[in-house]
Amino acid sequence: MKFVFFLILIPFLFFSNPLKCQTVEPVITSDGVTARQKDLLDVVKKIKKKNREDSVVSPHQGKSNLHISVLPMAGYSLQTGFAILGVANAAFYTDTTVKTNVSSVLTNITYSQYNQILFPFQTTIWTKGNRYKIITDWRFLKFPSITYGLGGNTIPSNGYNINYFHLRFYQTVLKSIGSNIYAGLGFNLDFLWNVQELGLSANEITDFQLYGYSKKSTAAGPTFNLSFDNRENSINPNQGYFMQGTYRPNLKLMGSSSNWQSLIVDSRKYVKFPTHSENVLAFWNYNWLTLNGDPPYLLLPSTGTDINNNSGRGYIQGRFRSKNMLYLETEYRFKITRNGLLGAVTFINAQSFTEQNNQFSKVIPGYGAGIRLKVNKYSRTNVGIDYGVGIGGSRGFFVNLGEVF
Repeated sequence: MKFVFFLILIPFLFFSNPLKCQTVEPVITSDGVTARQKDLLDVVKKIKKKNREDSVVSPHQGKSNLHISVLPMAGYSLQTGFAILGVANAAFYTDTTVKTNVSSVLTNITYSQYNQILFPFQTTIWTKGNRYKIITDWRFLKFPSITYGLGGNTIPSNGYNINYFHLRFYQTVLKSIGSNIYAGLGFNLDFLWNVQELGLSANEITDFQLYGYSKKSTAAGPTFNLSFDNRENSINPNQGYFMQGTYRPNLKLMGSSSNWQSLIVDSRKYVKFPTHSENVLAFWNYNWLTLNGDPPYLLLPSTGTDINNNSGRGYIQGRFRSKNMLYLETEYRFKITRNGLLGAVTFINAQSFTEQNNQFSKVIPGYGAGIRLKVNKYSRTNVGIDYGVGIGGSRGFFVNLGEVF
């Protein structure tokens, strides 16, 4: 097992920039004692001997304020090796109405040891009174990586290197049609090009080739979405329920390389445990199914390629891949310090993939633990550093801005 460091670089460059001074509500701990929330900026300012004034107010006071966190970092994960990155998070309200949820913007730019470039831009915007929820997911990837073939029974020695470029453009607009119920349309575009299999012998035949190798492919089509969401904060929920079903028909007439259809059902539940604490027991069920047709190999359901690339901690991204995926995870989140600056999690997950006979034949478990460092107390955004363990000797560190789910 490699021992690695997660390093925060040049911490004095990290800042939170409110347009107006906004205060935060206290945290009520399990023993009934209140403590003001703290984040990394409070620590940095204390070191620099600058005071930051906090007082106790309603959670909806000053909701028009914008709070930005920028954090240069270095880290390590299984899929990237060592990497340097700059991450940014913004939290704000589009309206002062009590019933308007916090909107958020998350982005980063990463360059890794394996010459990978990752540039995602993701937003969740709530309009006045939560009438509309606008979701943006744009990404550019140059992503040399490893693929292991199809199904849940592949072994580590099956792995070989691939390289490709990937442009993603996903845009979704949901409208409130009932109490916490939303329906809407979207458009999803994936364009992959310069796809290369590397390091293979002259006569070697791969699952990728048997499935349908292509140097470039496009998937394009509308999405039809239905969801229920009563969480007040999608970045770090402490209670509530979220469920979304997304049906995606990819159509040649819209530029897709082939016609195929998929369905994703994403369900999440958050429960305070114990009831009067800030600790959270979280549940996640993610089922990703191909209804018909043949998606491009690199767009098939696979480990760690859910919408936030977070499933399957304990395994490298893309470790398992197939036309259908079932996934379940449970995580317990708890505070270490009363002010919320430092926390921890423990988790266990299980994933399963269909084989070539379209049958699920194996459950693949993973488990682990991690720490949380609060970088923006207004949006409750944490940096997560987890260590996950899987079967077959798979293990490693996983770093995330925001909660895994």
